[in-house]
Amino acid sequence: MGMLDEFDEGAANGRGVTLEDVARVAGVSRATVSRVVRGDVQVRRDKVAKVEQAVRELGYVPNNAARSLASRQTGAVALIVPEHESRVFTDPFFVSAISGVTAGLDESDKQLLLVLSSPQDHARTRRFLRGGHADGLLVVSHHEGDLSVEVLREASVPVVFIGRPPEGLTAPFVDLDNTEGGRLAAEHLLSRGRRRIAMVCGPQDMPAAVDRREGFEKALADAGLQPAWQSFGDFTLASGERETAALLASGVEFDALFASSDLMALGALKKLEGQGMRIPEDVAVTGFDDIASAADDTISLTTVINPGRRLAELGARMLVDLIAGREVEQQIVLAPQLAVRSTT
Repeated sequence: MGMLDEFDEGAANGRGVTLEDVARVAGVSRATVSRVVRGDVQVRRDKVAKVEQAVRELGYVPNNAARSLASRQTGAVALIVPEHESRVFTDPFFVSAISGVTAGLDESDKQLLLVLSSPQDHARTRRFLRGGHADGLLVVSHHEGDLSVEVLREASVPVVFIGRPPEGLTAPFVDLDNTEGGRLAAEHLLSRGRRRIAMVCGPQDMPAAVDRREGFEKALADAGLQPAWQSFGDFTLASGERETAALLASGVEFDALFASSDLMALGALKKLEGQGMRIPEDVAVTGFDDIASAADDTISLTTVINPGRRLAELGARMLVDLIAGREVEQQIVLAPQLAVRSTT
């Protein structure tokens, strides 16, 4: 007896029509009907035609739950986000990422499950990983010491990272060259004649933030300079405002500021302009990400373009290929570009 025969697809479906009914009308065996329903290309054309005609006549609807059990697939992929919901639903990057994953799944039959996993939710996320609820996992916005190691250890399905995995983890991933992005930002400010450049970096437990800082510092070092000031935020608007307030209070002289996310740059602009500083005459400001509001005429923020939607779409397609058993590139890294606007 085949796996499919052991489950509900042989029983009446939502319309009360069974595989046996279709087989009787089509004049073929129940096994043949089952193979046609599953899309088996080895069934003879004449039998396929008979089954399809019977399906139309009887209004048969395949039982997808039974087919899922038979194939051991759920029909879903999960996007694991090790962040608190308060950040996920206020940061435009995540909106782009979710949209990109959805686009990447368009040509497949996979549905998207969103799994938020702040530190308080780790036990629940572990139960999810062990429960076999998805055919594959995407991980985005990961930190050192979060659930990334456990995702790889607990999951019995393919895993793809959107962004370079934390140090020591090996998994397929798609990413932006964040080191190059940091370098582009620094070289642009230097080209504008700025020499006293302050930095508000992102959280150093995130690979993207580390890479952006290192690329920026390397470009300054190549020009014989060091940051005039350096502090660390958490990629949020509030942290950009907070760290810029600390910079202003320090008395350090600076003529440019690089914030390694646009939200932090927007917080910096708010604080700088609140202190009567002219942008870019007194201070040139560069961000990173190119969120939608960065291009607004009232802001017009110079920034490094981080194509979050494209990265997530590529990651989702990579995962679909892995689920299907196809070979994929293990690393896809996109080159960054700089959007030059009026803050520099």
